Parts: sequence; structure tokens; C-alpha cells
Amino acid sequence: MFKRFLAIIFILLGLNSGSIAQKTEADTTLIKSLKQNPKKNILPVRRPVLFPEVINPSPVPDLKVKVNYWRNLTLFGINVNQAAFSDNWGAGGVNSLALGGQFSYKTDYTKSDKNFASELILQYGKLKNKDQLARKSADRIFWDNKLALKLSKSWYFFGSLNFESQFDLGYSFSRDAQGKEKRTLLSKFMAPGYLTESFGFEYKPVKHFFVRIGTGTARQTFVLDTNLYKTNPKNFGVTPGQTFRNELAFQVVSSYNKEIAKNLILNSRYAMFANYEKLSSIDNRLDVTLIANVNKLINVSLSGILLYDDDSDNKMQASQTMSFGLVYKLAN
Repeated sequence: MFKRFLAIIFILLGLNSGSIAQKTEADTTLIKSLKQNPKKNILPVRRPVLFPEVINPSPVPDLKVKVNYWRNLTLFGINVNQAAFSDNWGAGGVNSLALGGQFSYKTDYTKSDKNFASELILQYGKLKNKDQLARKSADRIFWDNKLALKLSKSWYFFGSLNFESQFDLGYSFSRDAQGKEKRTLLSKFMAPGYLTESFGFEYKPVKHFFVRIGTGTARQTFVLDTNLYKTNPKNFGVTPGQTFRNELAFQVVSSYNKEIAKNLILNSRYAMFANYEKLSSIDNRLDVTLIANVNKLINVSLSGILLYDDDSDNKMQASQTMSFGLVYKLAN
């Protein structure tokens, strides 16, 4: 009985597994029929056919680019001052007319470790008060040239040539016993005239400031009027009757030129000249100019000079001028 029961179970299990296998095989066949495989080369791409062509490019013309190593600045200024009073003007006053002009030219060439700089300043002014002789308010010829070779970031070896003189006759004024104004000749063109050669080392950490130390300096003083000593006994250090004097010296020159505030420029130059034969008496000159630019054509300037030169006078000399005028600048 038990054997028959086991046989029936095995038969049922066999039928079952067979149906399951058949069903699994049927499902697999259905899935494969639903699966879609893309065809190869659905989007065929044609390989391009290249036909190389030889092109002869036209020659490129020379650009001829030039670097300008020069920097130039030209300045021309003129100023006029005038005052007039009626005969009954209660506060008092003197009719006067003053006219002045200035021309300056600066050029600078810098290439690699070489530098050349030149500066020319021409100044002249005249003042005339009623019932007085005409007087000069400005009179100067200044020409400075320098050639330098760079040694390090801020130090240069330099050689310079400098010339100074004046245009017109210079007088001192006084009155005689009758109260009449008289004048005494003191100077004229090339009386004096100074030619200075110097070489040494220059310290220039920034563009607007430098100091030159001229360890080897020679200065020639010219007084071409041999009769000038009759009215100017010092004769600028030149022996009376002679026209030339040579000095060997140690020289220091410094310059500062910068816009210290908007439209306000400070320009100063100091020069020290120490004659090796007379180190106890050293020549010093300080020029300071403060320029306020009202606009591109009008400015106001205040200038001052302090000078000590015992070949001219044993005391400190000083001058001060203020001017308002037109200025034209040309830079490139």
C-alpha cells in the first residue's frame, strides 16, 4: 500500500517539473522574440576623400616697427604784471609794468643700461616802475648734459657738461647826493660764464630724484669784459685783466621734481661746489620752484634762490619771484 502511494507522488512530481520546464522554455522563447537587436551600421558614415592642395602664401610685408627711446618735454611761458594808480590815490602806489618769459626743453634717451639727459632753461624778465630805471626780474641761461652707464638698480657712472650765464647787463642801483638814481654795472653775458665738466657716480632710486657725486670736477669761469673789475672788484674770482679761471673741485648735485599734490608741482635743485684748493669756503646754490596749474594753459609759480659764492659776495644772496601767466607744453 505504501509503495503504491510513493509511486503516485513521484508520478505527480514528474508531471509537475515537466510542465514547469515547458513553461520556462516557452517564456524564454517569448522574451527572445520580443528582444530587438540594432542592425550594424545604422548610420553609415562615408570616409572623406582628401585632395591636398599646395598653397603658396604671399610674402608678409615688413612692419618696420621702431621703438622710440627718446622722451621730450618743451615748455614756453609768458607772464605780464601791470599796475596803475591815479595821482590822488590815497593808499599810495607806483605805476609799473613787468614782462617775463621762460623757455625750457628736456630730453631723455634710455636704452638698456645707457642713459642720456639734457636740460635747457632760458629765463628773462624786465620790470619798469614809474620814475625809476628799468630792472631785471629774471635773467638766466642754463644748459646741463649728462651721459650715464648703469651699474646696478639705482647706481650709475656718469659724465656731465654744464654751462651757465646770462643774457643782459646786470646793475646795482643807488642814489647820488641829489637823490637821482644811478646804476653800477655788475655783470653781463659771459661775465660771468661758467663751464663745468664732471664725472663720478649718480644715485637715482626713482625717476623724480637723483644725486650726482662728482669726484672729478673742473670748472672754468669766464669774464670776457676785462674792465668789469672796475665796477665789480671781486670780478667773480678771475684775476683782473684776465678772462679765464680754472678750478678743480668736488661737486654734489641733487634734483627733485614731482607732483606733490593734484596740479601742484615741486621742482628743486641743489648744487655744491668745493674747490680742492679752498675747501674752507664752499659754494652752494639752492633753486626751489612751486608750480600750481590752474588749467592746461595757466599756472601760478613761486620761485626762490639761495646762493653763497664768496667770489661774488661774502654774504648769502637770495631772490624770490612769483608769477602768473600762460604756459604751453609739448611732450612726446
